[in-house]
Amino acid sequence: MTSSDDQPAAGDPASFPGISRRGVLAVGVVGVAGVALAACTQAPLPDNPTVSSPGGAASSSGGGSGEGPSAAAKPLAQLSAIPVGGAVSATGSNGAPLIISRPTSNTVAAFSAICTHQGCTVAPVGNQLDCPCHGSIYNAMTGAVINGPAQRPLPSVQVTLSGDNVLPA
Repeated sequence: MTSSDDQPAAGDPASFPGISRRGVLAVGVVGVAGVALAACTQAPLPDNPTVSSPGGAASSSGGGSGEGPSAAAKPLAQLSAIPVGGAVSATGSNGAPLIISRPTSNTVAAFSAICTHQGCTVAPVGNQLDCPCHGSIYNAMTGAVINGPAQRPLPSVQVTLSGDNVLPA
């Protein structure tokens, strides 16, 4: 017998009953790889998002700058399909997922639909945007974080109204 009687020596395979040294090493490697991957992951953002004014709202009154959307711009959504105080999912002209909300009867706001926590696509639920991956909740009218783990708001995307059409700016 050893001097410690029934105690296995440190590093002895018997110190991890039912798990081999190779198994312990594999678990450690997988854990380190997972932490490294999480640390290197960054939420993808839409290509070249155009940041609008704070709140991201666009009104139908429009300005006379002459820099409006082209006549051939494909509508992102129909204003009549967005309930006042609600939001819909849309796809940007570059294929990026967007959220378009309607704070008032004649204004819209648009945001990237990519969660700022780990890049999942958020979905509209009433006046909120819910992330199905980790439970972050955003305000659909402002893009602000209501409940984490996300800590940054959704980036605003500039849009404009033309009649019933919500168009990229």
